[in-house]
Amino acid sequence: MKKILHVAEPFATGVLSFLIDITKRQVEEYEVYILYGIRPLTPENVEQLFDKRVHLIKIDSFKGAIGTVVNLRAYYDVYKWYKEIKPDIVHFHSSASGFIGRWTLPCKKIPAFYTPHGYSFLMKDGAMFKRFLFWLIEYLSAKRSCMTIACSEGEYKEAKKLSPNSTYVNNGINTAELKTFVRPINGIVKQPIQICTSGRILYQKNPRLFNEIAQLLPEAQFIWIGEGELKNELTSSNISVTGWIKREEALDIIKDVDFFILPSLWEGLPISLLEAMYLKKICLVSNVIGNRDVIRNGVNGLICNSANEYADSIRDIVNGKIDGISLSECASENVEQNYNVDLMAQKYDKIYNKGSNLQNHS
Repeated sequence: MKKILHVAEPFATGVLSFLIDITKRQVEEYEVYILYGIRPLTPENVEQLFDKRVHLIKIDSFKGAIGTVVNLRAYYDVYKWYKEIKPDIVHFHSSASGFIGRWTLPCKKIPAFYTPHGYSFLMKDGAMFKRFLFWLIEYLSAKRSCMTIACSEGEYKEAKKLSPNSTYVNNGINTAELKTFVRPINGIVKQPIQICTSGRILYQKNPRLFNEIAQLLPEAQFIWIGEGELKNELTSSNISVTGWIKREEALDIIKDVDFFILPSLWEGLPISLLEAMYLKKICLVSNVIGNRDVIRNGVNGLICNSANEYADSIRDIVNGKIDGISLSECASENVEQNYNVDLMAQKYDKIYNKGSNLQNHS
């Protein structure tokens, strides 16, 4: 059985969800290893979330993106485990892992792949110098012999600017696990209107805009599923914050609301959006990479550019001027057909095999 080594410094949120789902499929064909680092959002029971056949190896020298890149011990640890495992394929996830892996391991001798999961240099909360530093890391690393596999078409366009050796596979979700949370649509928006989002309350997720939308719709109930350092920006009296809750509890809330909004300032390809779409929620999102790769405006959701657009669109759906049922039904079908984890795993496997064949003939 071939061995595949995933290197994942940020073992939380989107990267964690991706690895949980894809490795459930990979263990049937590969011996799977993951080198991972702990982040503040890493669940305490993280090892229990994986198939028991996955070899999880905690790397203490992984200490956040920049903290890992400047830590020489991290390079040593990655190389040490590479020599010990002797993988047939390596796959790096997110910027720090991608930099260390591409410069530490002999990528010309082994099929190597890198998935950014949202380029760090596109983040809008960092100082210009920090963003430039992330861009420089990506620019230099793209010269290495390693294929970039973006997680959305928008991310792929950015990857192509850095290296022609790029492709993309859309993120996918485990729709089979979500089927029990799908509720039939009766065509009537409940009163009071219920609107939610999910994720860490931080700058990227734009809590300030979420709060503005809530103030424009005082008759509606807004729910933020999550917790975070910018919770104090959610001041509108019609917003409730759940704090960190189990995934099943979060899905229980999402299944009962009418609208899911994602006003993010940047994204890779958000798993939370795919799940809400599959659960037939009416989705309204910001006009950024990731969101606009999935949502086709007016077909399976709505793309909004201001608080007033979000509020007016919600009112138009409630009043029947926009067909919310059509949007939500189309969204669910799109996810089932194009963003399910089985399709994602098959596409990755084809890319891995093609890379292995090219390596064998080189």
